[in-house]
Amino acid sequence: MIYFRRFDRHAGVIAAAGAADASQRGRRQALHAAWRCALIISLLLAAPGPAVPAAPLKDASAPPLALEDAVALAVAGNPGLAGMQARAEAMAAIPSQAGSLPDPMLSLNAMNLPTDTFALDQEPMTQLQIGIQQALPFPGKLGLKERAAEFDADAAASNVDETRLHLVQLVKQAWWQIFYLDHALEIVSRNQDLLHQFVQIAQTKYTVGEGLQQEVLLAQVESSRLIDRRIELQGARRQQTARLNALLDRSADTAVVLPEQVDERLAGLRPEQELYSRAEAGRPLLEQKRHEVEAARTRHDLARRDRYPDFTLGATYGFRGGDNPDGSARADLASLMLGVSLPLYAGRKQDRAIDQRSSELLQKQYALQDEFARVQAEISAAHADYRRAVEQVELYRTGILPQARQTVASMLSGYQVNKVDFLNLVRAQVTLYDYETQYWKSFSEAHQALARLAEAVGGEVGE
Repeated sequence: MIYFRRFDRHAGVIAAAGAADASQRGRRQALHAAWRCALIISLLLAAPGPAVPAAPLKDASAPPLALEDAVALAVAGNPGLAGMQARAEAMAAIPSQAGSLPDPMLSLNAMNLPTDTFALDQEPMTQLQIGIQQALPFPGKLGLKERAAEFDADAAASNVDETRLHLVQLVKQAWWQIFYLDHALEIVSRNQDLLHQFVQIAQTKYTVGEGLQQEVLLAQVESSRLIDRRIELQGARRQQTARLNALLDRSADTAVVLPEQVDERLAGLRPEQELYSRAEAGRPLLEQKRHEVEAARTRHDLARRDRYPDFTLGATYGFRGGDNPDGSARADLASLMLGVSLPLYAGRKQDRAIDQRSSELLQKQYALQDEFARVQAEISAAHADYRRAVEQVELYRTGILPQARQTVASMLSGYQVNKVDFLNLVRAQVTLYDYETQYWKSFSEAHQALARLAEAVGGEVGE
């Protein structure tokens, strides 16, 4: 009897323990199913869509700044461009000055005054004179000076156009950089929320004995890496915002908000050889260099003309007082003068000036050739950068991103049936984040390359 009682007691304990273990397994399975459902819901909510996301870290009260508006503001208010315009206007006032005769010289003279009395009627040669003199450069010199100044003024005007082109390119570059940073920050924020949920799920799984501690730690590392990336992107956006505001002549801390929707189509380009021809005909920088060559050629012609003499014409009229010995009034005297400069030192002066202007002309010609070669290199580089970025955008849009999203969805399905490791699922989601960021970076780089190409050509580059 005692034996059977002990057996019953042990059986009861075993039965109670089995029931408790079964209850614990049930709670564990229920908890496992709960965090698995939470993971599925979080992944579905965080799944990226095709819509352009709202940019973070922006003043909601600030109106969106479209690219065309930013360019218009820069062209209208940039102080550097205004300074170049003022310089061009100053240069435009020089040709008429350079082409004018020197101012005539008016003279008033008291001639041959007797020192004993200083009387005007004592001596026959005493007279009061009034005269005028005019310097006359050799024919053609003034015209060459005026033409040289006109070419300088044209070069200054072309420099204004070149400065405007460069300013527009800088504005577009900064605008598209901010565009990329806004999208990168939004992707980081979305993945931060997702990884935060991953960390909580991994901790729960580890708590109930269904996971490993390294899963929790690695998920936390990925989450911390995103925080570091967000700090880096925020700093870069502040720098680009200050840069754009400086170009727009605004306070550096003015909020910059970009439109949420942009046209994601990328235009085709004209062939490189056609772009070379367009740049040769329409790039203000090359036009400026051509004006500088013509100005140097004109000054060379002027240096050769300086070997010819200049002239000075003068006339004076002398008033005399007193009478002649015969009692008649003394006649007034008139004088004419012609002066001619003598190039006696032409070997050391005029000839050396011709050599100087010849060297300057060669320097300007070589500078034009070098600048055109550099423009061609800029066109080729920007053209290649644009084509590369367009191909990357198309690859990410039609290949890599859909495949990466399918991979995450497939791994999520496998994870639901315990065929995919949790860590691999996290890494797949992080990889998708990297691809999404790279897509917007390539999209931004394509537009920046297009802006550089437009500057290099000096006009439109699309088909």
